[in-house]
Amino acid sequence: MPGPDTPPARAAHRTWWRAPLVATLLGLPLLVLEYRWFAAEDGPGAFSGVLFWAAGLLALAWVLPHRRSLRGLRIAVAGTGLGCALLPVTFAVLLGVAVAAS
Repeated sequence: MPGPDTPPARAAHRTWWRAPLVATLLGLPLLVLEYRWFAAEDGPGAFSGVLFWAAGLLALAWVLPHRRSLRGLRIAVAGTGLGCALLPVTFAVLLGVAVAAS
């Protein structure tokens, strides 16, 4: 029988929301900007999958169970979603630098 100082085995992680919140605050404005940018250029084209994956991974980071054992998975999913949101902007910046350098 667990003692009075032993936490329950499946206790909710108290700060489970930090990784999804940071990733969403940084990634969601980028996703909206990218979607509007691609919509003005006749659709997302090759980046449509990246935009959908980014939105899906950010949503998944919020809906994962709030257990401490899933903290690493939640951080990885939120970080990957943020990385997918940053990919089109990073590609555009690198392409601009390459064109300007030549």
